Amino acid sequence: MNSDVQIAGDLLSVAHLLPPVPAHPSTVAGFAGLARSLAADRAAWAPLVRYDATTRWYHRLRSVPSAGYEVWLLSWLPGQGSGRHDHGRSSGVLTMLEGELTEHATSGGGEVRHALRPGAQRVFAPGYVHEVVNDALTPAVSLHLYFPGLTEMPMHPSQHAVAAEAAAH
Repeated sequence: MNSDVQIAGDLLSVAHLLPPVPAHPSTVAGFAGLARSLAADRAAWAPLVRYDATTRWYHRLRSVPSAGYEVWLLSWLPGQGSGRHDHGRSSGVLTMLEGELTEHATSGGGEVRHALRPGAQRVFAPGYVHEVVNDALTPAVSLHLYFPGLTEMPMHPSQHAVAAEAAAH
C-alpha cells in the first residue's frame, strides 16, 4: 500500500510552492483569532493590569505600524464606563478577559444590550456607536484590537439624552 508521502511527495521539500504564511492578520477572522491568542496568554497581560479609581485604566500591549493595527489592555472598576462613542475609521475586536461588562448599542432604532463575559468577543466596523459599562460588582479586564490603529474616538450623546430630547419636542 502506498503512503501519502509516496504518492504526494514530501511536502516539506516543496515549501517554496506553498503560499506564504502572513506575518499579521489580514481578515476579520484573523484579527479575532489574534485577539483570542493574546487573551489566552494570561502570563503576558495579567501582570500589567492596574486599576484606577478615577478613570478606566489602559495600556497599549502592541503597536504594529507596518501591519496597521494596535492592541490595548483596559481595566474597569465597578461603575466605570466608556461613554457613548465610535472609533472613527477603525474597525475593532473587543475580547473579554476577566469580569463582566455590558455593551449598549443601537440596532434597528432600538437599544441592544450585550453581556460580555470572559471569552466573549464583539467585532465592529468603522462608525459603530456603542457604550461599554461595568455594571457588575467586581472589576473587569478587556482586550481591544483596532485596525487601523485608533486615532479618534468621537463621543455621542447617550441614548437617555437622545430619548429625553425627543420627548421634550
